[in-house]
Amino acid sequence: MHTQHPIGSGFGAATTTVEVIAGIQLTGKHAIVTGGYSGLGLETVRTLAAAGAEVIVPARDIARARHALNGIKGVEVVEMDLMDTNSIDRFAAQMLAAGRPLDLLINSAGIMATPLVRDGRGFESQFATNHLGHFQLTLRLWPALQRAGSARVVSVSSKGHRYSPVVFEDMMFERRAYDRWAAYGQSKTANILFAAELDLRGRTDGIRAFSLHPGSILGTGLERHLSMEELRQGGVLDEYGKPIRDPHRQLKTVEQGAATLVWCAISPQLDDRGGVYCENCDIASIMPAHGEGADMLNGSFVSGVLPYAIDPHAAARLWDVSEQLLGI
Repeated sequence: MHTQHPIGSGFGAATTTVEVIAGIQLTGKHAIVTGGYSGLGLETVRTLAAAGAEVIVPARDIARARHALNGIKGVEVVEMDLMDTNSIDRFAAQMLAAGRPLDLLINSAGIMATPLVRDGRGFESQFATNHLGHFQLTLRLWPALQRAGSARVVSVSSKGHRYSPVVFEDMMFERRAYDRWAAYGQSKTANILFAAELDLRGRTDGIRAFSLHPGSILGTGLERHLSMEELRQGGVLDEYGKPIRDPHRQLKTVEQGAATLVWCAISPQLDDRGGVYCENCDIASIMPAHGEGADMLNGSFVSGVLPYAIDPHAAARLWDVSEQLLGI
């Protein structure tokens, strides 16, 4: 039986992190949140810490992270760069040496619609950051996730997964023209496939995995490579350059966007479930395939996940290919 269908959680598009965390105590729990010093990640850190969790935020820019997280109790910043394989290994080794269980791993860091950049290995930057970096981090932290006995790994994907499946024949745009939205879409599809396969492989160790679309949230820094004109045409900015907020069209505040992230991480409604793609604090439905390629910034919202992003064969293949690419 496929579990990819809404469960009627009682929450919705306008639900905030405060509502989702109400009544949940996380004292004694340990969490790692990538991208935890800006946007959705920062709001997630704030919410988990307020509920009593000890949170570690890996950061490339230590000073900026400490400044952003200043005043939030129970948070520690540790150096790590998602595009540097040695940096990920060092960070993971440090975490494992501490001997603590890892109850929550929130893979929230990401980049979007960037110009073509390749890392030192020749990997395209959106795929390297959004998928491969988090894949390596999760596998390296596996013993700590096992130690928790009941852990969750949450991957922040996007409705932008509709721009592209994972193109296994040319993932790094070596033989086709680079398209920044196709590259973004491919990396976001990879996030969903990764969660599905991770849940399958982690279940016997008490590790469950989820992916999600948070909404279109301006002001997180994710939109830095888009012009004002593109944002205006996309219906996310008004004529005065101010963000339009309309949760039912997925134009959300940071608190509303991070709510689905937090819900995936802590909701008892998801106990004994996993591998699913969520939106609006519920499990999403499966979208008809003709929803493919719709514009990320057109102010409309087609709900759900495309079949190619939850295809078990593609998920297993992506796992194998990722291991090969990283030499894990």
